[in-house]
Amino acid sequence: MGISRREFFKLSGAGMAASAFGLSLAPMEAKAQDLPIRYAKESTTICPYCSVGCGMILHTLNGSIINVEGDPDHPINEGSLCPKGSSVLQLRDNAARLTTPLYRAPGAKEWKEVSWDEALDGIARKVKGTRDKTFVAKSKIKVKEKVGDKEVEKEIEAVVNRTMGIAHVGSAALDNEECYLLQKMMRGLGLVAIEHQARI
Repeated sequence: MGISRREFFKLSGAGMAASAFGLSLAPMEAKAQDLPIRYAKESTTICPYCSVGCGMILHTLNGSIINVEGDPDHPINEGSLCPKGSSVLQLRDNAARLTTPLYRAPGAKEWKEVSWDEALDGIARKVKGTRDKTFVAKSKIKVKEKVGDKEVEKEIEAVVNRTMGIAHVGSAALDNEECYLLQKMMRGLGLVAIEHQARI
């Protein structure tokens, strides 16, 4: 391919101008950047904030969450996340997050840190105390019974094994299996007032 004298000077001038400004005319190599999540473990989960139940993908590396994004395969949010869901990383990696239980004694103005064992033992004592005070083993109920041609209302004593002094509210962040186990536990304690966050 032949070039004219004018084209030769144009190309030479462009080359000198490029070298004067530090631009390299060597062929460029196209290379994709390595993603930070390249070696991370991918896990799916549900957003813990509200009762919508959006699906999330978490990437963890060396025990730390490095990325949170919406799950495009999830039927509820189809990959999108609200601002709270997008910032779920801060639930774990947040300097202001409380990591130990706090207790304020009756009449006290200050909160004090307590151990997890102390907090859980205190909760268990209060649950047992309330259950023992409000537990009803038997209750009189009215039933209708047919005697001959007539329907007669009778009062009988029935086993109810219930406590009306405690209520339970479930969380939208729980899956079906966790809700099933919680329901069994609460029914085992005799609770009647069992509700779920998604219905409130």
